[in-house]
Amino acid sequence: MKIKTLVCNCKSLADFSKRSDMNTLPSEIEASDLDVDYAIVHPQLCGPGGTRVLEDVLRTAEDDPETFVVVAGCEQEAQRRLFQKTLRKAGFDQSHFVPVDIRDATNEGILERLRKKIEEEVRSRQRRH
Repeated sequence: MKIKTLVCNCKSLADFSKRSDMNTLPSEIEASDLDVDYAIVHPQLCGPGGTRVLEDVLRTAEDDPETFVVVAGCEQEAQRRLFQKTLRKAGFDQSHFVPVDIRDATNEGILERLRKKIEEEVRSRQRRH
């Protein structure tokens, strides 16, 4: 199983980016016990450039049914709406798209939210199979 993590910095405007250090966050995610393949930060995933990056990640994952794409950013339902077209366009299994709300969290808080969500939605599926 692979876990690819994309973090949205929301153009540095959202509350979550004020309390966290987006420069160190990817390396903290990769060094953590989360067992992710990689982590990147994009300034605005819902913008044109960001959706192209997400689409590229989704397309590289579509041939591997064990790959999960975790997106850390705004509210989870907002992410599902914002990225629905990109998910369909890439042909990615939407059940392997895992949005995580990281608003108003420090790096430590973001890691904890990622840990919880990965355990709930990714690892629990792995145990069932």
